[in-house]
Amino acid sequence: MIETLRKTLRDSKAARWTVLIVVAFTMFCGYFITDVMAPLMDLLKDELGWTATEYGIFNMAYGWLNVFLFMLIIGGMILDKLGARRTGIGACLLMIIGCGLKYYAVSQVFVGEIFGLRTQVFYACIGFAVFALGIEMAGITVTKVIARWFKGYEMALAMGIQVAIARLGTALAMSTTIPLAKHFGELSAPILLGLGALCIGLIAFLVFCVMDRRLDASEVRIKEEKEEPFKIKDILSVINNKGFWLIALLCVLFYSAVFPFLKYATSLMINKYGVAPELAGNIPAILPFGTILLTPLFGGIYDKIGKGSTIMVIGAGMLVVIHALFAAPILNVWWFAAFLMILLGVAFSLVPSAMWPSVPKIIPQNKLGTAYSLIFWVQNIGLSLVPLLIGTVLDKYCIVIENGAEKYNYTLPMIIFTCFGLLAVWVALLLKSEDRKKGYGLEKPNLK
Repeated sequence: MIETLRKTLRDSKAARWTVLIVVAFTMFCGYFITDVMAPLMDLLKDELGWTATEYGIFNMAYGWLNVFLFMLIIGGMILDKLGARRTGIGACLLMIIGCGLKYYAVSQVFVGEIFGLRTQVFYACIGFAVFALGIEMAGITVTKVIARWFKGYEMALAMGIQVAIARLGTALAMSTTIPLAKHFGELSAPILLGLGALCIGLIAFLVFCVMDRRLDASEVRIKEEKEEPFKIKDILSVINNKGFWLIALLCVLFYSAVFPFLKYATSLMINKYGVAPELAGNIPAILPFGTILLTPLFGGIYDKIGKGSTIMVIGAGMLVVIHALFAAPILNVWWFAAFLMILLGVAFSLVPSAMWPSVPKIIPQNKLGTAYSLIFWVQNIGLSLVPLLIGTVLDKYCIVIENGAEKYNYTLPMIIFTCFGLLAVWVALLLKSEDRKKGYGLEKPNLK
């Protein structure tokens, strides 16, 4: 390990919290674009003729580069080799390019097909795939940045605040996309707004780069030897770690029951709970808004008293109950949906607040970039395939006729999400058991 002769820049509370706010703002801008199309499913169907399956394919494009071409894993290795500054700038540029392509696709009229997809859908998918590569690389970069700047300090709280600020972008996307689209008369208007925000996010990340250079300059070593650099063969030591795989499996199962659900949540509010389209996005927006306060709160609890694996078990268990109630044919009224969304916000705060700060307890610092990228890669398998699964199920099995109009019955999709929650509980219990055997310290506080 590297020892320090005197205090470094990260020992300054003002400096490390400034870094956190700056990189979290960049993620806020990215999360807005990640979910900007989520509330538009029914409008895309009505105005542009998109089917639920095409909408599912569009969301599946999130993993075309990240999962199927293994670019996210490569991105993690690039992060460990080149460092956070250069990797982060590259990620921001990819987000801007991808968002620009998505805006072009939705704002134009196209004819014909490409590779069996309508041209507009294909271009939108390519844009989303490029953007997804950028936002996921940015995510692992920011996570490693926080792990470096807050090691020995309020790491879980910092990660919780970063997640909370980022999810504010999701909340704004859910609540403002349809009103913006209707106000400007263009479905592409919210995407253009997000494109401008991403450019500001890039500027914010450049501010971090300046501060990170100052941190490098402030570090004076007692010993000449430095932390051993990452080598390609070190991937084996990561993938041979059972604790790593349990974290990765918990991540993919938990997030597969939340993020893909959010893609369809506005449509669920319209079709099951009878909420007006222009207001329907406000109920799913409760979820990320709730995490803004709760994720830092639970992160702070983990920092001070520990119980990380227990927190993950509780959060996954809540997920099962909530999705089962969404599936049940009872209380099809807006206030009950809002109540369930509040509970989902609690569950969505519990698991990430403990899961991400637990990774540095299992994986050494010089391998964290690769470890996080592998976890994000596994997570992206779910984020890619589950939306396609739900869209296909909706088109094939869930179309019903009511008062002479087509609508979707969401019972079967919600049962699928419930099953993901059950599997997440099982894996969280296995992780708790593995922690007792290996002594990772997941139940111990982070503050030294």
